[in-house]
Amino acid sequence: MLFWHVPAPNEALLISGSKRRAGDAQFRIVTGHGCWVMPVKQKASLLSLSLREAEISEDCVTQQGIRLAVRAVAVFKVGDDPTSIANAARRFLDEQDTMEELVGRIFAGHLRSIVGGLTVEQIIRERDRVAQEVKDGSHSEMEKLGIVVDALQIQEIGDTSGYITNLAAPHAAAVASAARIAEAKADQEAAEREQQAAALKARYERDTAIKRAGFLAETEQYNASAAQAGPLSQARASQQVIEEQTALAERQAALAARRLEAEVRRPADAEAYRLRTLAEARRDQVRFEADARAYTERALAQARADANTALAASLRDGNQELIAANRTVENLPALAQAAAEGISGSRLTVLNGTDGIDEIASAIVGQGLAILDTLKKGPAAAPGTTAPPTAPPPLADGDGSLPRKAAPPRG
Repeated sequence: MLFWHVPAPNEALLISGSKRRAGDAQFRIVTGHGCWVMPVKQKASLLSLSLREAEISEDCVTQQGIRLAVRAVAVFKVGDDPTSIANAARRFLDEQDTMEELVGRIFAGHLRSIVGGLTVEQIIRERDRVAQEVKDGSHSEMEKLGIVVDALQIQEIGDTSGYITNLAAPHAAAVASAARIAEAKADQEAAEREQQAAALKARYERDTAIKRAGFLAETEQYNASAAQAGPLSQARASQQVIEEQTALAERQAALAARRLEAEVRRPADAEAYRLRTLAEARRDQVRFEADARAYTERALAQARADANTALAASLRDGNQELIAANRTVENLPALAQAAAEGISGSRLTVLNGTDGIDEIASAIVGQGLAILDTLKKGPAAAPGTTAPPTAPPPLADGDGSLPRKAAPPRG
């Protein structure tokens, strides 16, 4: 509307000609809302509250007499309070474009005065302190102008005499040396890391090649196993057949051995045992016959000796009856030989070994001695007469007993 004025958020509306005042100001200040402005009677003006920037570039002389080119920047604006707006309106309402230049000059003056009381080292090392002292020194002046300084920064310190360069030379050399050392260390570390990376890469390639070779070997082994599965199965089947045939052959061999044992060996052992038994029986028979002949000869020799002794005694005593006994005794060898030939020609069965032979021989000799004894007793029975000779006792049978009397023939 023509008579309704609304200031922007960064503007202040100044209305003069009104009876209403804001403090000591002779005009009304409106911010943040609109108001009526009466034409002819009132006049409305706008004051910008926006942020402004002033660049400061000034040659300053330090406490040491060294000239420095200091470049700084100041950020400021008109204060938001009515007093600051009123002070800035009275001074800059018609010359708002020159506000940056005026504020820059004020800051330049304070900057020269502050730098003049400091050394180069302090200025270099304590820039924030320099900026804060400049702000503090210009605070009263800025307050009178209605300006609030938001920031003051020293951007660059130039040295036309080379003092800063010379001051920085040892440090620069040390820094350069440290930089070269650091660069050498960095190169060394980089080379070591490259070597480690190369070693790791080679190790990885080796492990990869080994694993690949292992995989290929496993694959080839699996393929070979798969290719050999058929022949291996056939070989196993053939091996099982051979094992079964071997077992069958072993069973057949065992059966043949048992058959040989039953049909050949055992009959052969029985025949050998029979032959061995017969041979032992013949050997015993021959030994027994030899023993019988030897015993007979010993008995005959003993009988002859006894007969000779008796004959000698009878002749010495004049006993004629003993002559017949002597003759009988002389015939005893023929009787014993006939008895021995009868024993040798007969199938004699001896039950008690050599004792049986001894008993037979004793029986024969006993019969001869019995005849001799009869002859001795004959004269005593009938003196002066000769007793008839008695028949010799019969020979013992094969079992050592007297033979049985033969039965008379029938009819």
